[in-house]
Amino acid sequence: MERMPVGAWGWCEQMWGPSTARRLRVREAATPLRMTIRFLLATCILSVTLPGLAESPQAVAYTISLVAPAQHLVNVQILLPGGAARRELQLPVWNALYQVRDFAQYVNWVRAKDRAGRPLAVHELDKSQWQIAGTGNGAVVEYQIFVDSPGPFGAQLSAHHAFFNLAQVLMYPVDARASPMTVRFTGVPEAWHIATPLADLPDGRFGADNYDRMVDSPVEIGEFHEADFEEGGGHYRVIVDAESGDYDMEKIVPELHKIVAAATGWMQDRPFDRYMFLYHFPRGPAGGGMEHAYSTAIDLNAEVLKSAGALPGVTSHEFFHLWNVKRIRPQTLEPVDYTKENYTRALWFSEGVTSTAEGTINLRAGLLDEKRYLQRLGDEITELERRPAHLTQSAEESSLDAWLEGNAYYRRPERSISYYNKGELLGVMLDLQVREASHGQASLREVLQWMNQNYAKKGRCFKDSDGVREAAEAVSHADLGWFFSKYVAGNEEIPWNDFLRGVGLRVVETPNTVPDAGFAASRDFDGPMIVGAVTAGSEAERAGLQVGDTILEMQGRPAGQESRQDLARLNPGGTLSVKVRGRRGGERELKWKIGSREEISYEVKDLENASEGQRARRAAWLKGEAQSKKETRDKAGAAR
Repeated sequence: MERMPVGAWGWCEQMWGPSTARRLRVREAATPLRMTIRFLLATCILSVTLPGLAESPQAVAYTISLVAPAQHLVNVQILLPGGAARRELQLPVWNALYQVRDFAQYVNWVRAKDRAGRPLAVHELDKSQWQIAGTGNGAVVEYQIFVDSPGPFGAQLSAHHAFFNLAQVLMYPVDARASPMTVRFTGVPEAWHIATPLADLPDGRFGADNYDRMVDSPVEIGEFHEADFEEGGGHYRVIVDAESGDYDMEKIVPELHKIVAAATGWMQDRPFDRYMFLYHFPRGPAGGGMEHAYSTAIDLNAEVLKSAGALPGVTSHEFFHLWNVKRIRPQTLEPVDYTKENYTRALWFSEGVTSTAEGTINLRAGLLDEKRYLQRLGDEITELERRPAHLTQSAEESSLDAWLEGNAYYRRPERSISYYNKGELLGVMLDLQVREASHGQASLREVLQWMNQNYAKKGRCFKDSDGVREAAEAVSHADLGWFFSKYVAGNEEIPWNDFLRGVGLRVVETPNTVPDAGFAASRDFDGPMIVGAVTAGSEAERAGLQVGDTILEMQGRPAGQESRQDLARLNPGGTLSVKVRGRRGGERELKWKIGSREEISYEVKDLENASEGQRARRAAWLKGEAQSKKETRDKAGAAR
């Protein structure tokens, strides 16, 4: 393994700045010289392709100072170029989650001055927008903001690290959202390093063509661990913030190799040169991933990470989002409105069908087998069928109502369904219907590739469900209006067996006895677990559990995303112990015996005496591929 000559580092500092040079020293210590040179060339190309970004007179320059990690405080400075006499600054009210979270609640103060240091008047226009007077010759705006929301959907500065979704930290000039942007970080401890998909610029700065691109780039700052690999011409950076004994990088990187090869091969596309995987594996509550155009940020509990398929599942989902939602984008989400809700009917596709693709990618990557895939499909059908709201809320309505997910009552099974859940199932059924209508010549793969070619690559957005239908009909050469009318816009029961019969499968209903804890609770992404209902007369009610209680611990462990699985593993007659906090404050420890109830589970099984043609169609379906014309003719001949 060769190492970069010592003298080269001085040149590197002059060319790219000390921050980049310091990161490269860390990278080079574990990376062959050849890969370091490739990284340097890529950085050099970025410096050449963005020559005006750093020096542009219209560039908006941010500085984020990590002033008080223990108090979770950062100071932000914005250098505004000359322009209008009055400028408005907007801090987004939502980001990462389809929820208005009003990040302005964390802003302690805002002040401004001109380039000569004279104070300028700051006028608050509403809860998230400020007007600065006297900005004609440029201005310096400063403010302090509290950031302590851990996880991939938040922003946090602590004594351990910093992680930023920048839209939760950076105000933007309303009249210059499309202008070039740069950001630098100061007050960074000597041992900490910076990882972000933003372009490296001289003097330790990072840049983007505009605000939207800037805030679509997460930032991790800390003593993280790092690896790199290349696949199919793309360079991939892997960042892990976790205790070294809680994960195995030598296991993670080969799995990522398989995932990116399977996904880019399936889509026949790689719309990037560099991509970053950012992982947090905390020992406390965690769960979820956030997609970005050139990266993803993913949190998994360190214990959950040990479960088979946990990391490939969420990674494949978030990686596929670089096409579906980031580039194959519904018109109703563009442009992003940072001041209020962006309503869309397409989340069943943008999120749910991404879960469909997740399964196919893991099958193709060899990280999921047929047995586990069909078991998962049965579990998804069970989840939908057990929610009475599947008869009253459509997939499109669930998408529109995403903004209600922060409310505990809305998440109750009689009130709502999940656009993730039903969307994934609709993706599977649409795949099977396209195959049926095209006699095996097209599949969901062709639908997505058509949308990539005709929407994403042409800079167009699709018209929500109508755009998906357009693509499905284009590749199947069939009228699929009935499918979208009944199952996407409508809430008719999905006839599972009618769709699955073509691949030799059927759905079997099985009554069984399941544990009943006596309450229903849900967790809103990275939020706490809230009790939404308590069964009247249950042991939970007698123990004192109340609607609105926040579950802090379950069986002695912090309550998190994995708590639902923990509940499902309990046996009737066993003891459940929880620590809760009431609506009015005050913590209580409760214990009670687990009850039981009868429920229907749904399993996907083989059809008896499945034909050769059905088995061939299933094999192609599990590969995520259409059948060849020769294969279709051969099977048709065999059938005759």
